[in-house]
Amino acid sequence: FSDNADGSYQPMQWSADYWPKPSEPPAPNAWQHCVEAILRDSESFRQLLRERDLTEPFPWGDGQTLLREALLIADHESYHTGELVMLRRLLGAWQPKEGHA
Repeated sequence: FSDNADGSYQPMQWSADYWPKPSEPPAPNAWQHCVEAILRDSESFRQLLRERDLTEPFPWGDGQTLLREALLIADHESYHTGELVMLRRLLGAWQPKEGHA
């Protein structure tokens, strides 16, 4: 949504277009491909932050700005980071360093 320089952005249907259909990974290396895509997208978004005005509304949106999108990403990522920490603690796969909760 944030990078529509070529005009190809198409709105997605909530919630059908936001969630994968199959309940299991499509291939053994799907996790690695997902991680690589997240890293590529993160770098692309950081590049947008360096190049664009954070407060200028997107012409293709309804008043959204790059700052709003950045705050949404931060909120979303913090939620999932918390989920991963909780999951690792429940599985006994992660222990905080001495003196950290």
